[in-house]
Amino acid sequence: MLSESVTLTQLSVKFALLFSKRVGAHAQILLVGALLAPGKRTVTAVLRVMGLSQERHFQNYHRVLNRARWSSLATARVLLEMVVQSFAPTGVMIIGLDDTLARWRGAKISAKGIYRHPVRSSRAQVVKASGLRWLWAMVLAEMPWARRVWAVPLLTALGPSARYHQPQGQRHKSLPQWAGPLIGLMHRWLPGRELVVVADSA
Repeated sequence: MLSESVTLTQLSVKFALLFSKRVGAHAQILLVGALLAPGKRTVTAVLRVMGLSQERHFQNYHRVLNRARWSSLATARVLLEMVVQSFAPTGVMIIGLDDTLARWRGAKISAKGIYRHPVRSSRAQVVKASGLRWLWAMVLAEMPWARRVWAVPLLTALGPSARYHQPQGQRHKSLPQWAGPLIGLMHRWLPGRELVVVADSA
């Protein structure tokens, strides 16, 4: 297995209290592997880059994501504190909002809808695609080594289509309505900081 650097160890320790001892050991490997893995960051790719491609109990790493009990909101808060401390300790905090389409397939994925494809569509032609629509909240901060602003994703919210909500008798929420709770969380987690929210209107 690849040995962790001191920096990665310090980062992973900050998340240790969010998990039980057993789950935390697997979550730590997933965290470091996700940072090191090139291309798609699947569990298989993470185990491969960590030298665990022959792991017999690989299902334990999948269970961190689909069975283990831990709070994604608590994890996002720790990540936000780390990003703010490292890249935006003072001044106005700029939050970016954008949506993305995840084209996952499976019998249990029921919240899919048909949306405008953000890449293939243009003003002259609209291309539709089926998938799950996620709204992302990101911190926009200038990275010293890149000399440009990067978007660091922190929070996501699933925004199902109206067609999904209607058969279940649920009230449909638009993307701006999903954005409200995300912005509210940022305000509560960063008391006293001035937040400026920017979003894509397309």
